[in-house]
Parts: sequence; structure tokens; C-alpha cells
Amino acid sequence: MSKINIHSISLALAGLILSAFVLMAWTGNLDRAGLLLTGFFVLLAIGFSGYREFKGYIFAAMIFAGVVLALYWPQYFVKIGNFKLTVLIIPLIQIIMFGMGTSMSIKDFAEIIKSPKGVLVGVSAQLAIMPLVGFALADVSGLPPEIAAGIVLIGCSPSGVASNVMAYLAKANLALSITITSIATLLAPFVTPLLMKLLAGQFVEIEVLAMMWSIIKMIILPIGAGLLFNHLLHGRTKWLDKVMPLISMLAIGLIIIVITAAGRDSLLDIGGLLLLLVLAHNLFGYFLGYCFARLVGMDERDARTISIEVGMQNGGLASGIANTLGKIATMGLAPAVFGPLMNITGSILASYWHKKVPNDDLINKE
Repeated sequence: MSKINIHSISLALAGLILSAFVLMAWTGNLDRAGLLLTGFFVLLAIGFSGYREFKGYIFAAMIFAGVVLALYWPQYFVKIGNFKLTVLIIPLIQIIMFGMGTSMSIKDFAEIIKSPKGVLVGVSAQLAIMPLVGFALADVSGLPPEIAAGIVLIGCSPSGVASNVMAYLAKANLALSITITSIATLLAPFVTPLLMKLLAGQFVEIEVLAMMWSIIKMIILPIGAGLLFNHLLHGRTKWLDKVMPLISMLAIGLIIIVITAAGRDSLLDIGGLLLLLVLAHNLFGYFLGYCFARLVGMDERDARTISIEVGMQNGGLASGIANTLGKIATMGLAPAVFGPLMNITGSILASYWHKKVPNDDLINKE
């Protein structure tokens, strides 16, 4: 049987299973439909893997499968014996940041010299647009204070590695994307706590210095170790470059599943509203980031880059911050929802832009 047939069959089965799930939900048996919904997302991921245009959605589909498991059977993802799985969140984030460090070098920051305007616009847009939009949405949401603060938290976090992947797929400026991500991430230990104090102080108490130190431990130290590792063993650890993206994806997936299980009851109560707010936050980021870049005279490729950098935030880091504050089941919910959602919207936007040659490239060819 050919691969194409296997993938087509998987998508067909996914459609049948989704129909069965809808029927069970319609007849009041939603509480017994967990395996059906899990199977739907797994089959969807298998089907997507056979089609080039859908491969960008495989990770999101598997994340949703894990989220469904966590919602239906949270007891398996909260603790093992007496060991609470939330303890793993910080080490997992440190592993992700170490991987980011191993893929970086001092050369990555040369973009600051080559294109200082693009870097300045990108970083300033990211540090202004998403926090303010997050605050506005949290303020009108009517959600419990700690959950509303999570919306602000995701807005005050820097972009992550996912934005670099999407920038590449969108035919944007990858070098600029990597530079903005790197600088925003390194600024996070100092900027994020101050923004949280200013914008989220009305929702929860924020201890700026304590948050700074926790972010330094999650970002600066592991990235520094990764940079040093890359410098000392440059060219001799190519296997690590191939393995780390996979490890990072698995780590992000596990973080989201653990947070979902920990905050299951709250998520079921306000899940629909939170999903809409997080989606609005994400889409406003893309739209306002692009508009701001064009307004200040950036070309099409750079505007795409800044749009993606502004709209896609580091949900893992935001989750880690919520965990250090002891609020993973409340403040950590918005980052947990934002993560898989931004991968879907980011993939759709990147696919759309991938098919459209930037206007500036067309002008240069003429």
C-alpha cells in the first residue's frame, strides 16, 4: 500500500471518527467520547504527514490529541505516585532554551549592524503591541484575576523559536526573525517583570526582582550554556542540531499537557471564552505588527517578519513564569491555549505568504 493511500485513509477515518464524536456529543455522551476525539487528532496528524501543504499542522494536531487526553484523564498527567509533573516544567524550558543557545552564535547578532531599523522596529513592536493588547483583553474579559493575568503574561513574553520557522516558510527575513527573537528573549528577564508589574499588577501581586531571577534561570543561564557549548564544540555536534528541535517540540507538548491537566476544571468552565480571547490576541498581533512595520517604511519581507514575531509568543516561557509564581493552574492556562493555537494560525499565515512573492522582490526583478 502506498504512502499516499495510507495518508488518505487516515484522513478518511479521521472524518468518520469526528462524525461519531459529534453524534456522541449530540446525544449527551460527551463524557465518554475522549478516545474518539484523541483518535481523530492522531489520524489527522498521520494524514497531514503525507501532504506537503499540511505538514506544518502535524505538531498542532498531536498537541490537541495530548490536550484531549489531559482533559479526559487528568489524573495521569498531574502526578506519578507522589511526584508532581509540574516540577518538570522549569527543567523542560531550560532544555528548550539550551537548544536555542546551541543554534545561536555571535554572528546572529550581526543583523543589528546590517539592519538596525528592522531590529529596533521588531523588538519595540513586540514589547509594546502584545502587552497592551493583552492588558485590554484581560481588562474587559470578566475572567477571574489570575486567569486574566495569564493573558497579560503571554503578551509580555518574547517570541520563540516557532516564529523563526514560520518566518522561513512565509518567505520573510529569516535573519531578522532570529535576531529579534534572540534580543527579545535576552531582554525578557528585565522587561517582562516590569511590564507585568505595570499591566498585570491590578490582577495579581507581582514581585519584580523574584520574577527577574526566575526568568534569568530559565533563559540567560541555559542560553549562555548553549552558546558556550556551540563555541567550544562548533561543527562537532551536528547530531545535536537535528535532535534539539524534536526534543524542544516534545518538551513544549509535555508542558502544555501538564498545564491542561493541572487547570482542567478552570479550563472547562471558561475554555470557550479564553479560546476566543487568546485567538483575538494572536490575530491582533499579526495584524498590528504588520501594519506598524509598513507604517514606518519597512519593506514587505521585513513586515512579514515583524508580523510573525509580534503575533507568536513564547508560551513555554510564560508557562514557566506562571509555575514559579505557583499559579500554573490559573495564570498558566492562557499560555497553554496560546501555544497550539498560534502554531495553527502561524502555519496558515505562513502558507498564505509562501504562495505570494513579496512585492519588493517583484519590483527588484523588473
